[in-house]
Amino acid sequence: MITDLRLQHFRSYRDESFEFDPGVNIIVGPNASGKTNLLEAILVACCGSSYRGKDIELLSFNASWARLDAHAGNQNRVVKIKRGLEDKVIKQFEIDGNTLSRLNINRSLPVVLFDPNHLQLLHGRPELRRGFLDDLLEQTVTGFGGLRRQYRRALAQRNALLKHMRGADQLFAWNIRLSELGGQLVAERLKLIEKFNKRIGQRYSQLANKRQRVKLEYITTCEPAHYSSQLLKRLEQSVEQDMARGFTSQGPHRDDLGVLLNGKPAAISASRGETRSLLLTLKLQEVDLVTDARQQAPLLLLDDVFSELDGSRRRALTDALQGHQSFITTTDADVVVQHFTETTHLIAL
Repeated sequence: MITDLRLQHFRSYRDESFEFDPGVNIIVGPNASGKTNLLEAILVACCGSSYRGKDIELLSFNASWARLDAHAGNQNRVVKIKRGLEDKVIKQFEIDGNTLSRLNINRSLPVVLFDPNHLQLLHGRPELRRGFLDDLLEQTVTGFGGLRRQYRRALAQRNALLKHMRGADQLFAWNIRLSELGGQLVAERLKLIEKFNKRIGQRYSQLANKRQRVKLEYITTCEPAHYSSQLLKRLEQSVEQDMARGFTSQGPHRDDLGVLLNGKPAAISASRGETRSLLLTLKLQEVDLVTDARQQAPLLLLDDVFSELDGSRRRALTDALQGHQSFITTTDADVVVQHFTETTHLIAL
């Protein structure tokens, strides 16, 4: 739980401080008043990174540094962001006097974000769905963040060789590295999908108030049980094609997540209402999975999502907020306040 936060030169904030309640905090204000920026600052203070863009974009216009100071229980958390040469960013964290360059799972605070972009999860680009899985794995599996970064570095190295038309002998070492890391990454994705599938049908049926079959499936050109060896073979076979294109065409960075509703792809068959229910089901299950993995209730950040849901789905979301410190942005506080019987803390911008 975060009790207060000071923002200096962060996005649109020059120097502002806020205090929070342990229950529901409603951040209300017109568009472009800084609501989402405040939500983003809470996320960065908890997890160390943003969901909206590059670190350089966190700095106020022409600012050379930014700083966040937060108190979480008895813990002091400080995030320092400095502009370096050629707009490179130096980010540093201080937790109770200990200086860190990165927040691992043990140093971060669990957070679940509900963002309007999540409404594109079913119909949007595959990277949205891959990001949904991998972001959740970073919060629930120790070491996955490091694995994800290693895979990205190996992929960047292979792509660099492809663009410079280097020989197959140099590519071979990176093919092996990429296939090993890719196999590990996909194995974690598959375990997570299995956890989703244990309860997703039941959760969706409760939300939609009718019995439905829902299942997640992993979409890939490699056989999941032998992913690493098959990926290595495909990387070797696609060298000429990849050189012509200048990028790696096979691997976890090209895979996808499918959502089936009654045996059919939801992206094609689901109505608007069914799509909303599916998305809400995924996010509510995310709350459960983070809680189980971290043995701690996550903070819930909701960026103007109440306006996108109808009455029954708002009620389901309201029920999920019980027992969690929540931050809800809105342009109309009345839309949110009416769903809570307990006192809410209003932050007007």
